[in-house]
Amino acid sequence: MSQVLGLVSVVVRDYDEALSFYVGVLDFDLVEDTPIPEQSKRWVVVRPPGAHFGGILLARAANEEQASRVGNQTGGRVFLFLYTSFGRFAEASDAASQAHDSPSLASRAACMRR
Repeated sequence: MSQVLGLVSVVVRDYDEALSFYVGVLDFDLVEDTPIPEQSKRWVVVRPPGAHFGGILLARAANEEQASRVGNQTGGRVFLFLYTSFGRFAEASDAASQAHDSPSLASRAACMRR
């Protein structure tokens, strides 16, 4: 029996902030954004362009403990390996780095080649 990973949940501070990063910077596709008013939340799913299944469920932190994990959900380890054209990914990484004032992927790659 074949199995496929459906969704991976990522805790975010704010839905729209997360969408501007995943969709606006990384160019992911917005698969679903459905309000769930009775729970004061949304079901927000994004996935890399060209992907036909799976994705990332953007889950807004519901309490202080969850909010403390935003940006460090894997204890400092790598969270996601995205297979794509390096040029396109490097451009997106550079834009994200500028937005968050951190080293770009291109500069980190240059350091690794030294």
